[in-house]
Amino acid sequence: MLDFLGTLQRTHTCGQLRAQQAGERVILMGWVNRRRDHGNLIFLDLRDRTGITQIVLDKDLTPEGHAKAEQVRPEYVVAVVGTVRRRGQDVINPKMATGEIEVAAKELLVLNDSRVPPFSPAEEAIANEELRLKYRYIDLRRQQMQRNFELRHKIARAVRESLSNQGFLEIETPFMTRSTPEGARDYLVPSRVHGGHFYALPQSPQLFKQILMISGFDRYFQIVRCFRDEDLRADRQPEFTQVDLEMSFVQQEDVFLVVETFLREAFAAVGVVLPTPFPRITYDEAMRRYGIDKPDLRMPGLTDVRSAFRDEDLQVLAIDPTQPVVVVCIPKVGELSRKERDDNRPLFDGSKGAKLIDDWKRLEKSFPETVKKVRELVPARAEGAAEDLLVLVAGDAASHVKASDTKTQGHLSEREICVYSAAGNLRVELARRYADRHGVSAITDLVVESPERHLGQQVAGDEAFRPIWVTDFPMFEFDKESQRWLPAHHPFTSPHEEDMERLVSDPASVRARYYDLAMNGLELGSGSIRIHRQDVQQEIFRALGMSEEEARSRFGFFLEALTYGTPPHGGIALGLDRIAMILAGAQSLREVIAFPKTAKAIDLMVDAPTPVSPQQLRELHIRTTG
Repeated sequence: MLDFLGTLQRTHTCGQLRAQQAGERVILMGWVNRRRDHGNLIFLDLRDRTGITQIVLDKDLTPEGHAKAEQVRPEYVVAVVGTVRRRGQDVINPKMATGEIEVAAKELLVLNDSRVPPFSPAEEAIANEELRLKYRYIDLRRQQMQRNFELRHKIARAVRESLSNQGFLEIETPFMTRSTPEGARDYLVPSRVHGGHFYALPQSPQLFKQILMISGFDRYFQIVRCFRDEDLRADRQPEFTQVDLEMSFVQQEDVFLVVETFLREAFAAVGVVLPTPFPRITYDEAMRRYGIDKPDLRMPGLTDVRSAFRDEDLQVLAIDPTQPVVVVCIPKVGELSRKERDDNRPLFDGSKGAKLIDDWKRLEKSFPETVKKVRELVPARAEGAAEDLLVLVAGDAASHVKASDTKTQGHLSEREICVYSAAGNLRVELARRYADRHGVSAITDLVVESPERHLGQQVAGDEAFRPIWVTDFPMFEFDKESQRWLPAHHPFTSPHEEDMERLVSDPASVRARYYDLAMNGLELGSGSIRIHRQDVQQEIFRALGMSEEEARSRFGFFLEALTYGTPPHGGIALGLDRIAMILAGAQSLREVIAFPKTAKAIDLMVDAPTPVSPQQLRELHIRTTG
């Protein structure tokens, strides 16, 4: 028989009580996490969002409560009236924040019962993720998940307060807008009123936030939901949340300062000291040193070893002498067997004109002096250098990949980028495969799991979280299918002024005033200084081979807005989900999004997407063909 709550109100939460409350009368409410029956004594671990308190029901002192407790099972919802008392010294639980006390129950109310759940929220890890997502409301009861969302809340609050204190206004932009060409497919919303016409859910508020700058709101921000219909992975969801901001009359450095300030304060809000300013690196430098534009600074970078090879060595090895020759170093992995090397080769992408040399013993036997020089060039590590895994990546002389190269000295060509990218991707894949050997992420795990941090103290995050700004990305990329240059980002990104004269003559060398913020191998956000002048925008469209009519049909409303006194402006958007994921030590965004989709974009809990009725389709002027 279930009890009514009546006028009872809880006095404390289940994670709140400490030894100094001993002797106080308290009322707690929550879910039964575990139940242990010792005959005359029944112990209930009572759980709510804040933690767990042990409840004791003594048959001699509270026979009615004890009788109810005999019927109670895990996940029943109960209320307890009782007195806080200290535990005996030999039964203190140091792993629990409330481990020094327990509550001697005087009264137990059973507020609701529960079916046997498909898994227990008391479990620390549940292997079957699909089961977790189907019963998400039970999964979210787990303490780890509750901590993740408290952490996310603290991050969002700190970001909002920081930006408000820096003079930003929070302004909402529409969810139902027009479809514009961006990086992914739009989610479309059919109009009932205007048959055959569609709204699009925003992939980002990009054009609206620029229009807000034209409107005179010189500092805008929004913690906003965005939608992209693209292939999913661990760090990507169809709907996600980003910290979106735009500023007028700014340079790149102003944007960096704002972001570093709110990130420092967001990390501090969850107990991590994040030093500022963040290091900066150009895109070309990032590719040369890491082979990727979102480098993980916790791992050694690439080493240029071209100088160790004579031209005749390169000829024998069928290495293109005009392309990079670099070494990938994975610490403490040790020598690999032939089978391990064979297993690793599918990780290497040789389709872009790069080749892999991974048999170090064979290379050393044939070119002992060269290998000696290579080892001297690879930066020495304090310990374990002899156990580092080294592999060589270079341009393949036998592979002639068509690419559109720059004519300007000092800029990376597309061929060079292909080789560096092959090395960088291999570095990432090998680091992932041998994570248990090199242990590079261990320092991050220690900070994430730090007891001091969870007790509200600050812990140093300078080694655990390694942010870096990547700047000066290429303005254009060459599309081999259409044989034309396309914007590498969006066509409203401003080029460097000194590169404007090469827009047509050497587009491969034109740098964008575009920047990314990466941390531990994840892209946290990206942004740019925008084009605010109509004449420059027309030059960019011409460089892209876009006619005035085409530009008007695709971006007409925005181009018209640009003609009404647009100030210089720039901005950035950072993924709030990714920030929460990295600070929670999670491997997937699904751990920090309350109701996420699977890799197939399905919500297993509500079984979406689903078909709709013929009547709904008729109202929307839609007929399906599948």
